[in-house]
Amino acid sequence: MSIYKYAIRVAESSQQRCGSKYDEYKLRNKKLTAMSDDNPSSSDNPGPKKGFFALLNHLFHGEPKNRDDLVELIRDSEQNDLIDPDTREMLEGVMDIADQRVRDIMIPRSQIVTLKRNQTLDECLDVIIDSAHSRFPVISEDKDHIEGLLMAKDLLPFMRTDAEPFSIDKVLRQAVVVPESKRVDRLLKEFRSQRYHMAIVIDEFGGVSGLVTIEDILELIVGEIEDEYDDQDDVDVRQLSRHSYSVRALTQIEDFNDAFGTHYSDDEVDTVGGLVMQAFGHLPSRGETITIDNYQFKVAMADSRRILLLHVKIPDDAPVPTLEEEQT
Repeated sequence: MSIYKYAIRVAESSQQRCGSKYDEYKLRNKKLTAMSDDNPSSSDNPGPKKGFFALLNHLFHGEPKNRDDLVELIRDSEQNDLIDPDTREMLEGVMDIADQRVRDIMIPRSQIVTLKRNQTLDECLDVIIDSAHSRFPVISEDKDHIEGLLMAKDLLPFMRTDAEPFSIDKVLRQAVVVPESKRVDRLLKEFRSQRYHMAIVIDEFGGVSGLVTIEDILELIVGEIEDEYDDQDDVDVRQLSRHSYSVRALTQIEDFNDAFGTHYSDDEVDTVGGLVMQAFGHLPSRGETITIDNYQFKVAMADSRRILLLHVKIPDDAPVPTLEEEQT
């Protein structure tokens, strides 16, 4: 199979069995699926456009011979209105995952949010609320001793007044382990066929080096995926817990200072995302954390070009922020 047919086939097949969380991905992919249906028109009646492959072969006289030819073909196809920008970005994303290893996209070990096997229900809930994650590795001694995975939804039965005593062992699930050298496209295939969404990444010596999720891979193809927990309105700052807040990266520094009582300078950058990127000295990946004047900034969401969402942990003695919702 040629590389560009493979790229499109992967893009088409990736939409199956990914769950309702990825509706945005499915909707985008329908455009590509429609283009790939070979439905040639007659010479007398123009009718519908030719199928995607037929148009490419007609316009470019054959298939690309290497990766550079394929990239040029895809971009020329966009310029000739054969595909739209979203489809072009998705095809390039498919090619990217074929070249990447798990180590390239994983959340590093230092940024993994874990639960301890001996934690109480309230302690687990504090971690879940603060992080806003849905799946957590459960450790015993340290991060090299992962006992399994816990899903936040499995704690709900223990929150009833007549619930049985809580123990993590009662809801512990088996953890999937993959090497950091594994190809990303092969891991995506395993995620889909075996119906799991998270894997623990180990290095060549068997130590835990990171964590990877199916969403990390799909976002390489289609960009940011918003789910039911993502903000859909224009509120820049949301409270997660007493000392933890969700902040949009595009929030103006002046507005952040007004809300949190801080004094960050906006002489060189205008937004909180710019402030954090400047402090890192590079574009940080999701999960990276940095402290600026006693305020901890964790990258909660980012793509290949910019920071999208931050989780901010304020000092214990900091004043309670004045949120936009409270001002209205």
